[in-house]
Amino acid sequence: MVNTTLAPEAAEPAARDGSAAGVRGRDRHRRRQTVVAYLFLAPTLLFFAVFLVLPLGFALLLSLSRWAGFDLGDIDPVGLDNFAGLLADGSTFLAPILTNTLLFALGTVALALAGSVLVATCIDKLRFQGLWRTLYFLPIVTTVVAVGNVWKYMYEPGGLVNGVLNALGFGSVAFLQDPETALPSVVVVQAWASLGSAILILTAGLKSIPESYYEAAALDGAGPVTVLWKITLPLLRPSLLFVCITQFLTGLQSFALIIVMTKGGPGDATDVAALEMYRQAFAYGDWGTASAAAFVLFVVVLVVTLAQLWIFRRKGEDA
Repeated sequence: MVNTTLAPEAAEPAARDGSAAGVRGRDRHRRRQTVVAYLFLAPTLLFFAVFLVLPLGFALLLSLSRWAGFDLGDIDPVGLDNFAGLLADGSTFLAPILTNTLLFALGTVALALAGSVLVATCIDKLRFQGLWRTLYFLPIVTTVVAVGNVWKYMYEPGGLVNGVLNALGFGSVAFLQDPETALPSVVVVQAWASLGSAILILTAGLKSIPESYYEAAALDGAGPVTVLWKITLPLLRPSLLFVCITQFLTGLQSFALIIVMTKGGPGDATDVAALEMYRQAFAYGDWGTASAAAFVLFVVVLVVTLAQLWIFRRKGEDA
């Protein structure tokens, strides 16, 4: 008679061996899938390595060195001297350059945000919404050089803007020649040119707000200002956050519009960080200072973006 009580003990090693083999097989299959996945990702990873990681590493090296931009053998390490020069007392990079950059970005965000909310709200109540959105989006697809030159001529003493002011009984204004008005004048152009993308985003956000909220507000007798402040803006917060961050980043990195319209003048009234980086590298041949300025601007952009996210999250938006 066979002792069946020994069968489970005898079967356990075989079961364990079979389980271990299955685990090893699954591990080999998973590793094979991982290798195949990375092979498919290799072209993209190579692209980012060549055009992002390597330039970033080289820029970091230059920010800690002195280099005139010709022979790689002439790179002279100087440690943090470039950063110390940029952030020293009396440095023009802190004031007025970095100050102008922040004021330019803040002004662009304020005007673009207010204008896009107003226009998007109006378009949402009009017929032929696609036509209006297309018209407002046209400046986005127009080259910055064309936009800058058109507005530059409009700001001239005999241009359209001064013509309108003169017709209303006001005197002519030297918009781009006066240090007091040059930066605000360029801010207006930057905000106008960026309205199209902001309007598209906010219009999509308005479409996602249930109509029942507005119907309930109308039944309660709420006015347009109350509806805007209590319903529209709170429910538009995710879209407003996106527009605010993207507009601020664009303003901090603005370069082409300013070089077309003012070239940083008059004096240094419209000189901004991106323009100063360009001058240091290509006009003065100081690539180390230019790279250090780029990293300082990167830190400013990072801090401002994190601050915006923190403010919106405190108000209840999980961005």
